[in-house]
Amino acid sequence: MHLSLLFGCLSLGLLAFFPSLTVASTFEPPNLTSSGLGLLSLLIFIIAYSLVIAEEKLHLRKSKPVIVAAGIMWVCVALAYHQLGLTEQVAVILDHNLLEFGKLMLFLLAAMTFINTMDERKVFAALRSWLVAKGLSLYWIFWITGLLAFFISPVADNLTTALLMAAVLIAVAADRPNYIAMGCINIVVAANAGGAWSPFGDITTLMVWQAGIVEFSQFFALLVPSLVNWFVPALIMSFFLDKGHPVATTERVKIKQGGLVVVVLFILTIAMAVIFHSQFHLPPVLGMMTGLGVLKVYGWYLKQQQSNPANPDEEEPVGRFDIFNQLQRAEWDTLMFFYGVILCVGALGAFGYLALVSEVLYSGNPTVANVIIGLLSAVIDNIPVMFAVLTMQPDMSLGQWLLVTLTAGVGGSLLSIGSAAGVALMGQARGYYTFASHLKWSWAVALGYALSILAHLWINAELL
Repeated sequence: MHLSLLFGCLSLGLLAFFPSLTVASTFEPPNLTSSGLGLLSLLIFIIAYSLVIAEEKLHLRKSKPVIVAAGIMWVCVALAYHQLGLTEQVAVILDHNLLEFGKLMLFLLAAMTFINTMDERKVFAALRSWLVAKGLSLYWIFWITGLLAFFISPVADNLTTALLMAAVLIAVAADRPNYIAMGCINIVVAANAGGAWSPFGDITTLMVWQAGIVEFSQFFALLVPSLVNWFVPALIMSFFLDKGHPVATTERVKIKQGGLVVVVLFILTIAMAVIFHSQFHLPPVLGMMTGLGVLKVYGWYLKQQQSNPANPDEEEPVGRFDIFNQLQRAEWDTLMFFYGVILCVGALGAFGYLALVSEVLYSGNPTVANVIIGLLSAVIDNIPVMFAVLTMQPDMSLGQWLLVTLTAGVGGSLLSIGSAAGVALMGQARGYYTFASHLKWSWAVALGYALSILAHLWINAELL
C-alpha cells in the first residue's frame, strides 16, 4: 500500500522539536558570501537541489546529490575558515549540525518503527475497510483527511498527522493516481496550515515561541488565517475530484492482536516527547526513544503470545512478529536526505548567506519582507529562513512576528519541495505525487496563501 510514501511526512513536524540547525548560537559566522569558496558552495547547493527536484526524471534518489554536496561544501568551509585562522571553529559548527541530525534521525527512526508496526498489525488496512464499508465517496474522504490533518497537526505535529492521513488516503484509492496526487496536496497544505497556529505544530512556531517573542496563547490568533490557507485550495480542487466511490469490496480486515495497543503507545510516545521537552527541558528525542523501548518490550510480549496463543485456531501472519523487522523498514533515503540538507544549510550559514538574506529583506517594509520569507520557504527549507530572521531580530510588532510565523509555516506548501512533508511524499509516492503534479495546483495554493495573509492583516490588525 505504498507505506514508504508516508515516512518522509514525519520530517517537518518532528523537526519542530529541533530549533537550531544552522550554526552554533555562540558563534557569529563571518560574511564570506562574496568569496570564491562561498559562491562555489552556493552553486553546489543549487545544483544538488535541482537534482532533487528532477528525481522523477533522473531516477536518482534525493539523498545522493545532497550528501555529496554536503561533503564538498564543508571542505569549502574548512578552506575558507583556515584562511581566516578559524580552523577550530569549523569542527564546532559541524559537530553542532551533526548533533541536531542525530536527534532528528533517532526521532524519525522511532516514529517510523511505530508506523511500520501499525502497518504490520493491519491498522491502516482495517481503517480502509471501515471507510469503504461506510460507503464514503472519494469526495468526502478527501475532505475528511484534510480536515483531520488540519486539526490534529497542532496537537501531534504536522508530519506525524500527514503520515497517518496519507495512509488512509492511499489505502482507500491506491488505484487512482490522480486522486491520490490531489489528496496528497490537500494533506500537505492542511498539515502545514494546521501546524502554523500551534507552538508544537511546526518548526517556525516552536522557534518563535522558544525565543520568547510570542506567548503560547497568542499563536491561536493564527487559527482563522491558517484555516483560510487550507480551505481555499481544498475547495478549488474539490470541484475537479473524482466523485466516485472506492472499489467495492466485501473484505473485512481485522486488526491483528495488539494493533490498537500500538496506536495508543504511539500517541503516548508523542505526548511523552512533548512533555519531556516542555516540562523537563530534555530533548524530545529522549521521549521518542523511551517510547520505542516500550514498543520493543511490547513486541516481545506479542512474540510470546504467538508462541503460546490463547486461541490455537486464531490466524497469525506467516512468521513470528519481530520488532526489528519493522525497524529495518525505515525509509533510509529520507533519513539520509535530511543529513545532507542539514549539513548543506549549515555550510551556507557558516558562509553568512542566511544572515545576509535576512538583513537585506528587513531594511524596508516588514509586511513585504515577511511575505517574501514565505515565498523563500517554498524553495529553501523554512528552518534556516526562520533561524536567520530570529538571528537578525528585526524590530517588529507582535502582529508582524505572527505574520512571519504564518508565512514561513505555510509558504512551503507552494511547491512540493517547500516542506518536508511534500519532499518526502514526492520522493516516495512514485507514480502518484510528484513535483509536476503539485505544480499544477500551485496557483490554487498560492491563492490560499495570499488570502490567509489578508485574513491575518484584517483580523489581527490591532496586533500590527
